[in-house]
Amino acid sequence: MAKLAFLGLGVMGYPMAGHLQKAGHEVTVYNRTPQKAENWVAEHGGGSASTPREAVQGAQFVMACVGNDDDLRSICLGSDGAFAGMDSGAVFVDHTTVSAAVTRELNEKAEDNGVAFIDAPISGGQAGAENGVLSVMCGGDAQAYALAEPIIAAYARICRRIGDSGAGQMTKMCNQIAIAGLVQGLSEALNFAQQAGLDGRAVVEVISQGAAASWQMENRYETMLDDEFEHGFAVDWMRKDLGICLDAADEVGAALPVTALVDQFYKDVQTMGGGRWDTSSLIRRLRALG
Repeated sequence: MAKLAFLGLGVMGYPMAGHLQKAGHEVTVYNRTPQKAENWVAEHGGGSASTPREAVQGAQFVMACVGNDDDLRSICLGSDGAFAGMDSGAVFVDHTTVSAAVTRELNEKAEDNGVAFIDAPISGGQAGAENGVLSVMCGGDAQAYALAEPIIAAYARICRRIGDSGAGQMTKMCNQIAIAGLVQGLSEALNFAQQAGLDGRAVVEVISQGAAASWQMENRYETMLDDEFEHGFAVDWMRKDLGICLDAADEVGAALPVTALVDQFYKDVQTMGGGRWDTSSLIRRLRALG
């Protein structure tokens, strides 16, 4: 069992930190909104701190799951940041989906402070976090990863080191690229079925047993057919991720024509007022087209 800190108690971080405490670790949490940290302590035990630096005092491992590049920098850097308070030899595990550029930047600054930095973005959504079955894709020093992997196991179904620093974030980009095309394809199929007068549920019952099967189909087809989107991974966050993908594609010289197109479709959904809708709301855009 280890002394840990968890920074960021959003829809993913809150249950992830809970799994660590339940596993027997000593967890101190920090959240930008203190009330959420207090609620977490009341529910799970452990402790809370008013700054990242205070939260990480004496921690062997520090986990973070915040919103974007700037949020991650704000909890890592500065006089109240995590790096200023971490002991030499401690390991920082970042579960935020951010750019490879900020990962490289923070990896260097962590090394300057004698701290190991593992980029470890996650996939599996809120349900995966709550049930402790996330997919975790990692980049960073192999020895530091080996130390962190048993800790991460508290909320992971699979955890793999893909390569050196930044490899985890690049793998998460592959994940989002694949999802974008899948959701648009599923949206078109379900919308077509309804427009053709077919029973959408019967259609999915059949095609989900063949080559068209996917996680998106299994977990989202019912709410898509019922036009319900007040749940899941928000369109605003997906556009943030796809922007990271498109920037990285320019950097490495990869073509992402479908991803770029779906990104614009999500922009249309935002214009419809759906920034907080689940990513499966692409079907609502199709319905609006008639």
